[in-house]
Amino acid sequence: MRVDIRQPVGPEAAQAFDTAQLRERFLVETLFMPGEIRLTYTHFDRLIVGGATPTMEALALASIRETGTPGFLDRREMTVVNIGGPGDVFADGRAFPLGHRDMLYLGKGVKEVRFASAEKEKPAKFYLLSAPAHKEIPSRLIRIGDAKRVDLGARATSNERSIYQFVHPDVMESCQLVVGMTVLAEGSVWNTMPCHVHDRRSEAYLYFGLPESARVFHFMGEPAETRHLVVANEQAILSPGWSIHSGAGTSNYSFIWAMAGDNVDYTDVDMVTMEDLR
Repeated sequence: MRVDIRQPVGPEAAQAFDTAQLRERFLVETLFMPGEIRLTYTHFDRLIVGGATPTMEALALASIRETGTPGFLDRREMTVVNIGGPGDVFADGRAFPLGHRDMLYLGKGVKEVRFASAEKEKPAKFYLLSAPAHKEIPSRLIRIGDAKRVDLGARATSNERSIYQFVHPDVMESCQLVVGMTVLAEGSVWNTMPCHVHDRRSEAYLYFGLPESARVFHFMGEPAETRHLVVANEQAILSPGWSIHSGAGTSNYSFIWAMAGDNVDYTDVDMVTMEDLR
Protein backbone atom coordinates (compact mmCIF):
# COMPACT_ATOMS: atom_id res chain seq x y z
CA MET A 1 0.00 0.00 0.00
CA ARG A 2 1.08 3.54 -0.66
CA VAL A 3 0.50 6.17 2.06
CA ASP A 4 0.80 9.92 1.50
CA ILE A 5 0.99 12.31 4.47
CA ARG A 6 -0.63 15.75 4.58
CA GLN A 7 0.31 18.11 7.38
CA PRO A 8 -2.19 20.69 8.70
CA VAL A 9 -2.35 24.13 7.07
CA GLY A 10 -3.68 27.27 8.73
CA PRO A 11 -5.69 29.94 6.93
CA GLU A 12 -2.89 32.52 7.12
CA ALA A 13 -0.47 30.19 5.33
CA ALA A 14 -3.03 29.21 2.71
CA GLN A 15 -3.55 32.84 1.75
CA ALA A 16 0.00 32.95 0.38
CA PHE A 17 -0.11 29.66 -1.54
CA ASP A 18 0.05 29.62 -5.33
CA THR A 19 -1.94 27.12 -7.38
CA ALA A 20 0.70 24.40 -7.20
CA GLN A 21 0.95 24.68 -3.41
CA LEU A 22 -2.82 24.61 -2.95
CA ARG A 23 -3.05 21.46 -5.06
CA GLU A 24 -0.17 19.82 -3.21
CA ARG A 25 -1.73 20.43 0.21
CA PHE A 26 -5.48 19.99 -0.41
CA LEU A 27 -6.02 17.94 -3.60
CA VAL A 28 -5.70 14.15 -3.77
CA GLU A 29 -5.20 13.53 -7.47
CA THR A 30 -4.74 9.76 -7.72
CA LEU A 31 -6.94 7.48 -5.64
CA PHE A 32 -7.81 4.58 -7.91
CA MET A 33 -4.94 2.64 -9.46
CA PRO A 34 -5.63 -0.89 -10.76
CA GLY A 35 -4.36 -3.53 -8.36
CA GLU A 36 -3.46 -1.04 -5.61
CA ILE A 37 -4.62 0.50 -2.34
CA ARG A 38 -3.66 4.17 -2.02
CA LEU A 39 -4.14 6.13 1.19
CA THR A 40 -3.74 9.76 2.22
CA TYR A 41 -3.30 10.35 5.95
CA THR A 42 -4.21 13.92 6.84
CA HIS A 43 -3.64 15.63 10.17
CA PHE A 44 -6.97 17.43 9.75
CA ASP A 45 -8.85 15.43 12.41
CA ARG A 46 -6.60 12.49 11.40
CA LEU A 47 -8.86 11.51 8.53
CA ILE A 48 -7.60 8.84 6.15
CA VAL A 49 -8.85 9.08 2.57
CA GLY A 50 -8.09 6.31 0.11
CA GLY A 51 -9.00 4.10 -2.79
CA ALA A 52 -8.83 0.33 -3.32
CA THR A 53 -9.06 -0.97 -6.90
CA PRO A 54 -8.82 -4.76 -6.98
CA THR A 55 -8.44 -6.42 -10.39
CA MET A 56 -7.19 -10.02 -10.71
CA GLU A 57 -6.71 -10.67 -7.00
CA ALA A 58 -8.21 -9.41 -3.77
CA LEU A 59 -6.40 -6.61 -1.95
CA ALA A 60 -5.78 -6.77 1.80
CA LEU A 61 -5.89 -3.67 3.99
CA ALA A 62 -2.63 -3.91 5.94
CA SER A 63 -1.62 -2.01 9.06
CA ILE A 64 0.23 1.25 8.50
CA ARG A 65 2.86 2.95 10.62
CA GLU A 66 0.89 6.22 10.73
CA THR A 67 -1.89 4.82 12.96
CA GLY A 68 0.57 3.40 15.50
CA THR A 69 -1.58 0.27 16.02
CA PRO A 70 -1.06 -3.40 15.09
CA GLY A 71 -4.26 -3.41 13.02
CA PHE A 72 -5.66 -0.67 10.77
CA LEU A 73 -9.04 -0.56 12.56
CA ASP A 74 -7.83 -1.26 16.11
CA ARG A 75 -8.72 2.33 17.09
CA ARG A 76 -10.57 3.46 13.96
CA GLU A 77 -13.87 3.20 12.09
CA MET A 78 -14.16 3.25 8.30
CA THR A 79 -16.66 3.60 5.50
CA VAL A 80 -16.27 2.02 2.07
CA VAL A 81 -18.25 3.42 -0.88
CA ASN A 82 -18.14 1.61 -4.23
CA ILE A 83 -18.14 3.95 -7.23
CA GLY A 84 -17.10 1.27 -9.75
CA GLY A 85 -18.30 -2.15 -10.83
CA PRO A 86 -19.72 -4.74 -8.41
CA GLY A 87 -17.41 -6.08 -5.76
CA ASP A 88 -17.12 -7.60 -2.31
CA VAL A 89 -15.59 -6.45 0.94
CA PHE A 90 -14.58 -9.25 3.32
CA ALA A 91 -14.45 -8.22 6.98
CA ASP A 92 -13.25 -10.87 9.43
CA GLY A 93 -14.46 -13.57 7.03
CA ARG A 94 -17.90 -12.04 6.43
CA ALA A 95 -18.67 -11.07 2.82
CA PHE A 96 -20.44 -7.80 2.02
CA PRO A 97 -21.43 -7.44 -1.68
CA LEU A 98 -21.38 -3.78 -2.80
CA GLY A 99 -23.03 -2.59 -5.98
CA HIS A 100 -22.43 0.78 -7.59
CA ARG A 101 -22.89 3.55 -4.98
CA ASP A 102 -23.49 1.20 -2.04
CA MET A 103 -21.71 1.89 1.26
CA LEU A 104 -20.32 -0.31 4.00
CA TYR A 105 -19.54 0.82 7.54
CA LEU A 106 -16.77 -1.09 9.35
CA GLY A 107 -16.52 -0.56 13.09
CA LYS A 108 -13.58 -0.32 15.45
CA GLY A 109 -11.90 -3.64 16.10
CA VAL A 110 -12.38 -5.34 12.72
CA LYS A 111 -9.14 -7.24 12.16
CA GLU A 112 -9.04 -8.45 8.55
CA VAL A 113 -10.36 -6.49 5.56
CA ARG A 114 -10.03 -7.53 1.91
CA PHE A 115 -11.41 -6.00 -1.27
CA ALA A 116 -12.36 -7.94 -4.41
CA SER A 117 -13.98 -7.18 -7.77
CA ALA A 118 -16.73 -9.35 -9.22
CA GLU A 119 -15.56 -8.66 -12.80
CA LYS A 120 -11.94 -7.97 -13.67
CA GLU A 121 -13.05 -6.14 -16.85
CA LYS A 122 -15.14 -3.75 -14.74
CA PRO A 123 -13.34 -3.51 -11.39
CA ALA A 124 -14.86 -2.14 -8.25
CA LYS A 125 -13.54 1.18 -7.02
CA PHE A 126 -13.77 1.31 -3.26
CA TYR A 127 -13.49 4.80 -1.77
CA LEU A 128 -12.20 4.57 1.79
CA LEU A 129 -12.73 7.05 4.64
CA SER A 130 -11.49 6.43 8.16
CA ALA A 131 -11.38 8.35 11.44
CA PRO A 132 -10.38 7.52 15.03
CA ALA A 133 -13.10 5.75 17.02
CA HIS A 134 -13.72 5.35 20.75
CA LYS A 135 -16.07 2.34 20.80
CA GLU A 136 -17.09 -0.67 18.74
CA ILE A 137 -20.15 -0.30 16.53
CA PRO A 138 -21.37 -3.25 14.43
CA SER A 139 -20.48 -3.24 10.74
CA ARG A 140 -23.40 -2.41 8.47
CA LEU A 141 -24.10 -2.42 4.73
CA ILE A 142 -26.28 0.46 3.49
CA ARG A 143 -27.33 0.23 -0.13
CA ILE A 144 -28.00 3.39 -2.09
CA GLY A 145 -31.74 2.58 -2.03
CA ASP A 146 -31.72 2.32 1.76
CA ALA A 147 -29.98 5.65 2.44
CA LYS A 148 -32.06 8.59 3.60
CA ARG A 149 -32.75 10.76 0.55
CA VAL A 150 -33.26 14.52 0.72
CA ASP A 151 -34.03 16.48 -2.48
CA LEU A 152 -32.90 20.10 -2.57
CA GLY A 153 -32.40 23.00 -4.97
CA ALA A 154 -34.06 23.82 -8.26
CA ARG A 155 -33.29 23.72 -11.96
CA ALA A 156 -33.79 27.51 -12.13
CA THR A 157 -30.78 28.01 -9.83
CA SER A 158 -28.70 25.20 -11.41
CA ASN A 159 -28.51 23.28 -8.13
CA GLU A 160 -31.21 20.61 -8.28
CA ARG A 161 -29.71 17.71 -6.34
CA SER A 162 -30.41 14.65 -4.19
CA ILE A 163 -28.53 14.05 -0.95
CA TYR A 164 -28.16 10.44 0.20
CA GLN A 165 -27.32 10.18 3.89
CA PHE A 166 -25.50 6.93 4.75
CA VAL A 167 -23.66 7.36 8.05
CA HIS A 168 -25.87 9.97 9.69
CA PRO A 169 -27.62 10.28 13.07
CA ASP A 170 -31.00 9.70 11.35
CA VAL A 171 -29.75 6.47 9.77
CA MET A 172 -27.15 4.79 12.00
CA GLU A 173 -24.77 5.34 14.87
CA SER A 174 -21.08 6.14 14.42
CA CYS A 175 -18.27 7.48 16.56
CA GLN A 176 -17.10 10.42 14.42
CA LEU A 177 -17.90 9.83 10.79
CA VAL A 178 -20.80 11.46 9.00
CA VAL A 179 -20.89 10.33 5.37
CA GLY A 180 -23.21 10.87 2.43
CA MET A 181 -23.44 11.36 -1.29
CA THR A 182 -24.83 14.24 -3.35
CA VAL A 183 -26.03 13.63 -6.91
CA LEU A 184 -26.69 16.64 -9.12
CA ALA A 185 -29.51 16.45 -11.66
CA GLU A 186 -28.83 16.90 -15.35
CA GLY A 187 -28.41 20.60 -16.12
CA SER A 188 -27.38 21.44 -12.54
CA VAL A 189 -23.79 22.27 -11.64
CA TRP A 190 -23.74 24.10 -8.28
CA ASN A 191 -23.38 22.39 -4.88
CA THR A 192 -23.56 23.77 -1.35
CA MET A 193 -24.22 27.42 -2.18
CA PRO A 194 -24.80 29.51 -0.10
CA CYS A 195 -21.78 27.94 1.54
CA HIS A 196 -20.79 27.39 5.15
CA VAL A 197 -17.91 26.48 7.43
CA HIS A 198 -17.85 24.11 10.41
CA ASP A 199 -14.76 24.74 12.49
CA ARG A 200 -15.59 21.78 14.71
CA ARG A 201 -15.15 19.22 11.90
CA SER A 202 -12.88 18.58 8.93
CA GLU A 203 -14.31 17.22 5.68
CA ALA A 204 -13.28 15.37 2.55
CA TYR A 205 -14.96 15.55 -0.86
CA LEU A 206 -14.64 12.98 -3.65
CA TYR A 207 -15.92 14.23 -7.00
CA PHE A 208 -16.96 11.50 -9.45
CA GLY A 209 -19.37 10.78 -12.29
CA LEU A 210 -17.71 13.48 -14.42
CA PRO A 211 -16.87 13.04 -18.10
CA GLU A 212 -13.10 12.88 -18.55
CA SER A 213 -13.04 16.30 -20.22
CA ALA A 214 -15.20 17.94 -17.53
CA ARG A 215 -13.97 19.72 -14.40
CA VAL A 216 -15.34 20.99 -11.10
CA PHE A 217 -14.16 24.35 -9.77
CA HIS A 218 -13.97 23.70 -6.03
CA PHE A 219 -14.01 26.84 -3.90
CA MET A 220 -12.16 26.88 -0.59
CA GLY A 221 -10.54 29.31 1.86
CA GLU A 222 -11.88 31.70 4.45
CA PRO A 223 -15.12 33.41 3.41
CA ALA A 224 -13.41 36.76 2.87
CA GLU A 225 -10.31 35.21 1.25
CA THR A 226 -11.50 32.48 -1.13
CA ARG A 227 -9.39 30.32 -3.43
CA HIS A 228 -10.26 27.65 -5.97
CA LEU A 229 -9.00 24.28 -7.18
CA VAL A 230 -9.75 22.72 -10.56
CA VAL A 231 -10.76 19.09 -9.93
CA ALA A 232 -11.04 16.19 -12.39
CA ASN A 233 -13.09 13.01 -12.18
CA GLU A 234 -12.37 10.78 -9.16
CA GLN A 235 -10.19 13.29 -7.35
CA ALA A 236 -10.66 14.31 -3.72
CA ILE A 237 -10.42 17.53 -1.73
CA LEU A 238 -9.28 17.82 1.88
CA SER A 239 -11.30 20.57 3.52
CA PRO A 240 -10.18 21.99 6.91
CA GLY A 241 -12.72 23.33 9.35
CA TRP A 242 -11.88 26.98 8.65
CA SER A 243 -12.56 26.67 4.92
CA ILE A 244 -15.70 26.98 2.85
CA HIS A 245 -16.37 24.03 0.54
CA SER A 246 -18.48 24.58 -2.53
CA GLY A 247 -18.18 23.85 -6.21
CA ALA A 248 -19.50 24.39 -9.72
CA GLY A 249 -18.88 22.02 -12.60
CA THR A 250 -18.80 22.15 -16.37
CA SER A 251 -21.42 19.36 -16.24
CA ASN A 252 -23.49 17.67 -13.57
CA TYR A 253 -21.61 15.26 -11.28
CA SER A 254 -21.77 13.45 -7.94
CA PHE A 255 -19.63 13.76 -4.83
CA ILE A 256 -19.14 11.90 -1.56
CA TRP A 257 -18.75 14.03 1.53
CA ALA A 258 -17.37 12.80 4.83
CA MET A 259 -16.84 14.68 8.09
CA ALA A 260 -15.10 13.93 11.37
CA GLY A 261 -14.51 16.06 14.44
CA ASP A 262 -16.11 17.04 17.71
CA ASN A 263 -19.68 15.96 16.95
CA VAL A 264 -21.95 14.16 14.48
CA ASP A 265 -24.56 16.93 14.23
CA TYR A 266 -25.09 17.29 10.47
CA THR A 267 -26.72 20.71 10.88
CA ASP A 268 -23.91 22.14 13.03
CA VAL A 269 -22.62 24.65 10.48
CA ASP A 270 -21.93 28.36 10.35
CA MET A 271 -23.62 29.79 7.29
CA VAL A 272 -21.89 32.36 5.11
CA THR A 273 -24.01 34.95 3.33
CA MET A 274 -23.33 35.78 -0.29
CA GLU A 275 -22.55 39.35 0.78
CA ASP A 276 -19.68 38.12 2.97
CA LEU A 277 -17.91 36.13 0.25
CA ARG A 278 -14.82 37.68 -1.30
